[in-house]
Amino acid sequence: MTASAAPHKLIKGATGDWEVVIGMEVHAQVTSNAKLFSGASTAFGGDPNSHVSLVDAAMPGMLPVINEECVRQAVRTGLGLNAKINLRSVFDRKNYFYPDSPQGYQISQYKSPIVGEGEVVLELDGGRTATVGIERLHLEQDAGKLLHDQSPTMTYVDLNRCGVALMEIVSKPDIRDAEQAKAYVTKLRSILRYLGTCDGDMEKGSLRADVNVSVRKPGGPLGTRCEIKNMNSVNFIGQAIEYEARRQIEIIEEGGAIEQETRLFDPNKGETRSMRTKEEAHDYRYFPDPDLLPLEFSQAFVDELKAQLPELPDQKKSRFITGLGLSAYDASVLVAERESAEFYETVLAGLADKARDGKLAANWVINELFGRLNKEGVAIAASPVSAAQLAAIVDLIGEGTISGKIAKDLFEIVWQEGGDPRVLVESRGMKQVTDLGAIDKVVDDIIAANPDKVAQAKAKPQMVGWFVGQVMKSSGGKANPQAVNDLLKSKLGI
Repeated sequence: MTASAAPHKLIKGATGDWEVVIGMEVHAQVTSNAKLFSGASTAFGGDPNSHVSLVDAAMPGMLPVINEECVRQAVRTGLGLNAKINLRSVFDRKNYFYPDSPQGYQISQYKSPIVGEGEVVLELDGGRTATVGIERLHLEQDAGKLLHDQSPTMTYVDLNRCGVALMEIVSKPDIRDAEQAKAYVTKLRSILRYLGTCDGDMEKGSLRADVNVSVRKPGGPLGTRCEIKNMNSVNFIGQAIEYEARRQIEIIEEGGAIEQETRLFDPNKGETRSMRTKEEAHDYRYFPDPDLLPLEFSQAFVDELKAQLPELPDQKKSRFITGLGLSAYDASVLVAERESAEFYETVLAGLADKARDGKLAANWVINELFGRLNKEGVAIAASPVSAAQLAAIVDLIGEGTISGKIAKDLFEIVWQEGGDPRVLVESRGMKQVTDLGAIDKVVDDIIAANPDKVAQAKAKPQMVGWFVGQVMKSSGGKANPQAVNDLLKSKLGI
C-alpha cells in the first residue's frame, strides 16, 4: 500500500529538486481507567508517585496481567484504520536502561503486533486527497517522567505514567511534505477521538509523534533517515520537517553524508538538534516476555467490536454530502472534530425540515457560530448559543418569519442575553414584513424620488437590486427581499 499520487511539494536545492520522505510513529495513550498490566489509575495530574502499583515499580516477583479494556481499544482503533486485526499477538521485552523505567525493559510488541496493515485517507487543500499506509499498531507500556526542575543538584522520578498503555501507530514512509504530515496527524487524532480510544490531548502528552525524515532526488532510492522525537504539536511537526529536510539537503549538496540519529526539535529556535545516534532493533535484544502468554482472541470478539463502532469522519462526511447536499468543504469542516459534528447533528435534529434547511444550518454553524467561537476563543462545549437555539433561528429563516439580516441581529441577542429565539422575535417585533401593502408606499416613494435610477433599471434590469437595497434599508431589514423584488419589477414594468 503506497501513497496516492497527490501532488506534493518538492524542495529546491542548489543541485535541483529534492523530495522529502516522511514516516511517523504516533504514540497514543489508550483511554482506560487502569494501566496496561496493573490496576493503578491512569488519571492525569496526581501527586508524584501516587498512581503506582507494585507491578509498575517493578518490585521483585510482581507479574503483569493484561488489561482487557486496553486490548479492546487497540482492536477498535485497528478497525477504525481499516486494518488487519491479528487474532494472535506476542508481547516482547525491549531491553534498555532508563532511570524512569524501573523494570530495565519495556513490555512492547515486535514481530507479532495486535494490528497489521491499514490506511488513513487525507484531505488536502484544493480538494486533493492522499492515502497513507499504516504498517502496524502495537500495544506497549509508557515510561515514567524525569523532573529536572525540582532541585538544582538532583533529578526526581515520577512513576505515575509508568505502565500506562500506549498504542504505537506506525505509518509507512508514504508522506511527502509537511502539509501532508500535519494533515495525517490531524486526521489520525480525529479518528481516535471519534472512536473514544485516545483523548488526543497533545498538551498533556496523550498523543506524541516521532517523525522520521529523509530526502532523495525525486523517485530515487530512499535516503538515510533521522528521527525527531516526542513531537506534541501539529504546527511544530510541520516546522521540524521543513527545517530537517533543508538541513539534510545542505549536508548532501556540500558532499557530506547523513548520519542516522535521533534528534529533538527546539520550537524557540525553530531547529532540530542531535540527541543520540539511532539504535537498531537488534540493540534492544527483543525476546518474548516470559511472564505473558501470547495474546489470543476470537474473530467473534473482533466482529462484536466492529458492530459497535461509531460512524467515523469519512462515513459522516459522505452522508452529509449525499444526504444533505453539503459541499465537500463544508462537510469536512463539520466532521473534523467529533464535537463539531455532534453539534451540527443536534441542530439538524431540531429543524422542522432537515431536507430544506440542512445546508442553511451548515452555513450558520460554520460561518456564524464557529466564526464567533474562534474570534472569542470559546470552546464549542461552552457556546453561549445552544444547538436548539441555533435550530430555532434557522427554522425562522426557512419559514420566512425573519430575513437573513434580522437573523444576524437575533443571533447577537441570543449570544449576549440568551432566550428563546421565537419568543424574542415576537416580543421585539423582529418579524419579516411579507404584507406587500405595508411596503407599497415605501416602494412608490423611492421610485418617485429616483427617476434617473428608474430609467437605468428599465435599460438594465439588474439595476433593480439597488431599489431592493433601498427598500430593505428603509424597512429596517424586515421586508421580504423576494417580495420586494417582485413588487419592484411589476411597478417598473421589467
